[in-house]
Amino acid sequence: MNVHEYQAKAVLREFGVPLSRGVAVLAIGEAAKAASDLGGPLWVVKSQIHAGGRGKGRFKETAAGDKGGVRLARSADEAVSHARAMLGNTLVTKQTGPEGRRVQRLYFEEGSDIDRELYLSALVDRATGRIAFIASREGGMDIEEVAAKTPEKILTIHVDPAAGYSPHVGRSIAFGLGLRGPLVEQCVGLIGRLYAAFTAKDMSLLEINPLVVTKDGRLLCLDAKINFDDNALFRHPEIAALRDPGEEDPREVEASKSDLNYVALDGTIGCMVNGAGLAMATMDIIKLYGAEPANFLDVGGGATREKVTAAFKIITGDPKVKGILVNIFGGIMRCDIVAEGIIAAVREVGLKVPLVVRLEGTNVAEGKAIIAKSGLNVISADDLDDAAQKIVKAVGKS
Repeated sequence: MNVHEYQAKAVLREFGVPLSRGVAVLAIGEAAKAASDLGGPLWVVKSQIHAGGRGKGRFKETAAGDKGGVRLARSADEAVSHARAMLGNTLVTKQTGPEGRRVQRLYFEEGSDIDRELYLSALVDRATGRIAFIASREGGMDIEEVAAKTPEKILTIHVDPAAGYSPHVGRSIAFGLGLRGPLVEQCVGLIGRLYAAFTAKDMSLLEINPLVVTKDGRLLCLDAKINFDDNALFRHPEIAALRDPGEEDPREVEASKSDLNYVALDGTIGCMVNGAGLAMATMDIIKLYGAEPANFLDVGGGATREKVTAAFKIITGDPKVKGILVNIFGGIMRCDIVAEGIIAAVREVGLKVPLVVRLEGTNVAEGKAIIAKSGLNVISADDLDDAAQKIVKAVGKS
């Protein structure tokens, strides 16, 4: 689960992480008070969307201007003017795609006197089963280019989960970042606090970009991006309450209500599969035959008829979908339950695109019989390879 920058900073503040003062602005009527409370003389007005690249982004609406989604103001009136130009308009960045994201929240933050910009992040390295800190002296908006063109400038240090955090980790990062003197001990403390926050709140990603050295010799986290592990949210109701459905794909929100694992993609073939591994294989073979999947959708091993019906309705609700491939390998999941769910959904919402169904496993004969007797125009497939070829061909003809 993602959160906004101001929410991420509120979480980090609980752990004593050094941050600038800031105020969230959720409506234009709050802007003047926020600017007054911070007091100046320099304000930073930040668009709050779940996407990076805000500083280099551009608003679709010409009235919003072309100054990007993060703007400096040298007076309270200028900060309020920026807020009026940004709030309610659509910001397009490299990570939003051409459709952009509507800015519905802002963050007013006091300006900082910056000497150097650095990069720092922590993530779960699944290859090693450890939390890894990633750091670079080349922080700021061009960090992606640094990683792509000069990877030798990226430092990675793992934390042994058995030993936990120890000061030598912070010192190694500090030296890698070129810090000296009092800044080294500041870095040791900062890394320790970030590690504590990461583990206590079950984060999967924590990114500080930029981490800055101010001209008066302080380390300051100028930005913060946090992803939380969805599987651990039951332990953190206070984090779950931060969710902003307005930043998520409506289909993904709807899928979560039915406990479905759904991720919208850019292709044209909708997929409904049971099991994450099988879902990945299904998407791969669709690509192998020259098409693109429209989604990742795992209905799980013990899906009910109602769950299958909900999944099918979500797929058919995507206007990009030109064909649907259902690939079920029944173990705990029964093929007849899947068939009943498909039939119920099709009768409720209709079927306007080709549908290929591949069933195998528990109660497969019963499942195939249910579909055969339904009278629906469903293309049956013998195996996954056959199913992928048939749906790609059917979509091509349509």
